[in-house]
Amino acid sequence: MSREKIERFAAFVAKDPQNPLHNFALARALLQAGEFAEAESAFVRCLELDPDWMVAHIQRGRCLVELERWDEARAALERGADLATAQGHEEPFAEIRELLERIPD
Repeated sequence: MSREKIERFAAFVAKDPQNPLHNFALARALLQAGEFAEAESAFVRCLELDPDWMVAHIQRGRCLVELERWDEARAALERGADLATAQGHEEPFAEIRELLERIPD
């Protein structure tokens, strides 16, 4: 099922590469399939289209934690936290804390 979703969303992105929602859907499908490097690249594309997309920063941070790219993960999660604060969101902080706790000192 996940390969099917990935292929479907990849086709949407190919038809409309500037659509941030298609890119995000592809990134999420890749993340759910455990394809962390590909998902991270897809989240980067989301952030090229919308640099203030809080959730994309957090999910990119999740990918980077899985890839053990600690410094980049910390930076992505901190940017997500900054945006959550600026945008008045409280919900993401539990997820951000959980991911930051996985990063070695």
